[in-house]
Amino acid sequence: MKLTLEKAKELNDSQVTRDHLIVHSLNVCYAMGAMARRFGADEEHWMAIGYLHDYDYERFPEEHLQHTEKELLAEGVSEEDVRAIMSHGWGICTDVEPLTELEKSLYTVDELTGIIQAAARMRPNGITDLNTKSFMKKFKDKKFAAKCDRDLIRKGCEMLGMEVSEVAAICIDGMRPYAEEIGLSGTQTD
Repeated sequence: MKLTLEKAKELNDSQVTRDHLIVHSLNVCYAMGAMARRFGADEEHWMAIGYLHDYDYERFPEEHLQHTEKELLAEGVSEEDVRAIMSHGWGICTDVEPLTELEKSLYTVDELTGIIQAAARMRPNGITDLNTKSFMKKFKDKKFAAKCDRDLIRKGCEMLGMEVSEVAAICIDGMRPYAEEIGLSGTQTD
């Protein structure tokens, strides 16, 4: 059975309680929905994978993805969907190489959304007026959001056959409608 967003939220919300991790799940969820639109894929399904991707991280930050496969399979998540989730840790904490457009997208946007979020937080209007040019200036500044692995993002974009700026634009557009929910509507008051 294909993972639904409702099931992903039920599973993730049973394990993830910290606000910043929930926001990250939402960021990746909305970015993945936009990537699905780009590839003409099932938007809700990709969003569900994005929302659930860090299922075990809060409980096992040092053993991330080592407790995901068995638990999600037991919850009825398909092998294909579990594989997609496992692939975002390729070369870091798993040996599951991203092969499909969904897997390559998750691998890429997981890190990319961190820089988008950081860049949007620096702006008075948050993500509402963040453009690709401004984002790319921040992306090129290695000291900005330094924990986000730019080489991994570049590698993911390469696997997708896309430029970083193109993937960033898609993700920003996917996240923008949810600016208030993800805390990126800015600091400016009317």
